Amino acid sequence: MALRPILTFEHPVLREKAKKVSRVDTSIQRLIDDLTETMLDAPGAGLAANQIGVPLRVCVVKGDDNQIWGLVNPEIVKHDGVQVGYEGCLSYPGWVGEVARHETVVVKGRNRRGKEVRIKSTGFTARAFQHELDHLDGVLFIDRLTSLDTLRRVEELEAEEREAAAAAASG
Repeated sequence: MALRPILTFEHPVLREKAKKVSRVDTSIQRLIDDLTETMLDAPGAGLAANQIGVPLRVCVVKGDDNQIWGLVNPEIVKHDGVQVGYEGCLSYPGWVGEVARHETVVVKGRNRRGKEVRIKSTGFTARAFQHELDHLDGVLFIDRLTSLDTLRRVEELEAEEREAAAAAASG
């Protein structure tokens, strides 16, 4: 396993649609391991291969329960509901914005052994899957903002949340 540099939003590979993987072999397994190590070190909740400069349809997602899924050629096969919330991106460090996503998704792909898997997720984990699959299609979270006005620095949002909590506690 190796830590890999995470590309930032201005890198052109992040705007390209990643290529399908024809077979899961040791190089793909190594890629999943590198993605996992890099994501955990960042720290993040997901990472797509093109974020480390590898234009292949491979990503990792860390769920609410800390389970980590490594997926090859993932796709959303079912979705339901809507959730709106703030999200950030390791390729857009220090910034967050409000994005509407599906509340529930079923993702189909291949695991590190090449076996087909289906994962049903809700809430934060569903948001993370959708975010990473967008990366594989060359889409960044800033393209999905509910409004450009919601894009703010992480510190700014944290300060607003602290102020709101203090106002609620005193009122």
